[in-house]
Amino acid sequence: MTSGDGAGGRGAGTRWPMLFGVRHHGPGSARAVRRALEAARPGVVLIEGPPEADALIPLAADEDMRPPVALLGHAVDEPGRSAFWPLAEFSPEWVALRWALEQGVPARFIDLPATHTLAWEEPSSGQGEGDDGDGGEGDGLRVDPLAVLADAAGYDDPERWWEDAVEHRGAGQRDPFAPFTAIEEAMAALRETYDGTGRDRDPVREAYMRLQLRAAGREFGDDGVAVVCGAWHVPALRRRTTVTADRALLKGLPKVKVDVTWVPWTYRRLARAGGYGAGIDSPGWYGHLFAAPDRPVERWLTKVAGLLREEDRIVSSAHVIEAVRLAETLAALRGRPLPGLSETTDAVRAVLCEGSDVPLALVRDRLVVGDVLGEVPVTAPAVPLQRDLDRAQRRLRLKPEAAEREVEFDLRKENDAERSRLLHRLRLLRVEWGEPVVSRGSTGTFRETWRLRWEPELSVRVAEAGVWGTTVLAAATAKAEADAVAARGLAEVTALAERCLLAGLPDALPTVMRVLADRAALDTDVGHLAQALPALVRSLRYGDVRGTDTGALAEVAAGLAERVFVGLPPACAALDADAAEEMRRHVDAVHGAVGLLEEALDPGEVPAVPAAGHGGPGEAPAVPIARYGGRESATGGVAASVSRRGGLGKRWRAVLRVLSGREAVAGVVRGRAVRLLLDDGELARDEAARLMGLALSPGTPPAEAAAWIEGFVGGGSGGLLLVHDERLLALVDGWLTGVPAEAFTDVLPLLRRTFSAYEAGVRRTLGELVRRGPGERGSAARAGSATPGFADGLDTARADAVLPVVRLLLGLEREDDDLVGVGR
Repeated sequence: MTSGDGAGGRGAGTRWPMLFGVRHHGPGSARAVRRALEAARPGVVLIEGPPEADALIPLAADEDMRPPVALLGHAVDEPGRSAFWPLAEFSPEWVALRWALEQGVPARFIDLPATHTLAWEEPSSGQGEGDDGDGGEGDGLRVDPLAVLADAAGYDDPERWWEDAVEHRGAGQRDPFAPFTAIEEAMAALRETYDGTGRDRDPVREAYMRLQLRAAGREFGDDGVAVVCGAWHVPALRRRTTVTADRALLKGLPKVKVDVTWVPWTYRRLARAGGYGAGIDSPGWYGHLFAAPDRPVERWLTKVAGLLREEDRIVSSAHVIEAVRLAETLAALRGRPLPGLSETTDAVRAVLCEGSDVPLALVRDRLVVGDVLGEVPVTAPAVPLQRDLDRAQRRLRLKPEAAEREVEFDLRKENDAERSRLLHRLRLLRVEWGEPVVSRGSTGTFRETWRLRWEPELSVRVAEAGVWGTTVLAAATAKAEADAVAARGLAEVTALAERCLLAGLPDALPTVMRVLADRAALDTDVGHLAQALPALVRSLRYGDVRGTDTGALAEVAAGLAERVFVGLPPACAALDADAAEEMRRHVDAVHGAVGLLEEALDPGEVPAVPAAGHGGPGEAPAVPIARYGGRESATGGVAASVSRRGGLGKRWRAVLRVLSGREAVAGVVRGRAVRLLLDDGELARDEAARLMGLALSPGTPPAEAAAWIEGFVGGGSGGLLLVHDERLLALVDGWLTGVPAEAFTDVLPLLRRTFSAYEAGVRRTLGELVRRGPGERGSAARAGSATPGFADGLDTARADAVLPVVRLLLGLEREDDDLVGVGR
């Protein structure tokens, strides 16, 4: 390498080759680079970045390319082995690229090729080599050069020093090369002290960059080469070394075949808080400083005022004027040339936020960091799956955005249903663009709510999913089939079947259903079967809204339910407290599932499964084998008439009666069985009171009695049952007062857990009833006392009073319109 003076008016008096040491994502560095390039007019611009991306440089001039963007490099055979090189509009490298394209000057990337860096590292979706040239945290240094320089200048904050030294002083306005000369001298001094403290890769990278610099010098002449790289590397690139020594460092490096493309990036991922080693604290602020033509403080505070007004906060022009004055005053008091982010933040807190940090947090999230998402042209290279996803996003008008947002889909509309299927398919492919959340104001299956947020790393997930297919539908189908075969438990397969229905994958369902039937036939654990049944039954509801054929699913679900019915009673015996509580949850889940399944099945289609063959407690019986999809399947394909076998609901209630009266069954399960029968109207209140009296008799151990109570009145609605049936409350009260003192501390946790689930109003009412004496109101009512709100029969006059409101809600215009099941 050589150095000398430029000629021909191209940077005369400067030191060639020109080495522009920058801070990645520094707007001051970006402006200085543009001024220096305009003054030097080099014949070629060399930029720190992967050389494989040289062919992608012309896309930076495309009108559809909007930073922030990133170069994504990934191994062809292992897309998860990847790295990013992010660029914002205020990144010096991006400015250098744009300048070269505008001037028709060749631009090249000269960092160590991605084929080596990706083979060197473990698979990762983190940032790549472009994140560490300024010697920040991403470089693995024991010391931060900016922090050292800031400390030498008497600053305790490196960001504040950088603003004062570079951003606020218009670096390079008088002498465009002076800032880079000063940075090179500073970094040379730092490397004399701290050289060798970085990663082992640094000497290798710098050796490769020196070789590329020599090659460009031979092609364009040393006085025609300009290099834009991290400031930390400048002294190493200026150092005189031999070609042999540099090539020796590169000998024997591992290799892997890679693909490189442009992908959208976000301000949030540029932030250091997002895990980016060379990140900055305030990408939104830096973007504003770079874009603002003048009066940056005034323009910034106007943006803040606009944001706060959108959030319905009272902010006037006078507030903005006063905030500007305060920021300027703070800068003068602190000896700063211009107000920086700290001064404007203090002014926003004091004036616009009236001292509150709550709206200030919103300002930091939306403006200081920001949710800007870049865009890349459709002509950028991409895997076929990414192209299909792009087409689907445009067709469905579902644009990816960096800001988190909630969207609601009405599945009765075709476009919304297609959107839902796309998001569910992407979730099957581990592309977590959206997350389902609880719909507000509706529990119906026709409505879905999603929380969407596009992260740059999802581009890597799409590339990884490309091995399953070239379209989202084909890839999701293949992935679902593979997941079904690899599933370890029955519950995983049933959950997968539900997800296939949600995603609209009819071609995957036969494989999933065969695996599900086979696993159900082999699994003898009633707990596993009970855990799998609810998800399977929930899936049956999707056929109504999504138009999915769920006939085969219904057969499997009915057969699974029959096996649960037969195996549940022996499985509920001889359980400890934890196992009994888990079984109680299974009973609740099966109860809800049976109700849905009974509605989904026609009476004549309920398959019959002989109630025999269980091998012991916790084991489900063997079932007949039916044919499905060309293979044998444990669905129980023999249909039975209702007159001979009865409906599923009737058989389930018979199982609950067995559970409620069998002493060997755990108390919490027996209590829950009685409660479910009572709620369904299958058990009279007198019978429920009799069973409670038996469970709370003096001969029952206190812990077992407390467990029975927890099963019977546990849950949010159990308290209302005690409020409105004082006979039951009197039984509980009488039992509780008779618990021996030595056993009371043992049952107290169970009772506290049971009654703490009630709402405050219910607990207050129960306390008042106990204080007055449970049962007195009931006896008074039976004696003829008129208690408001309680009677033996229905008060038709009070019931008729709600009919006008119900008619209005249902959209019935005439009073004689039929109201089935309401009032009369």
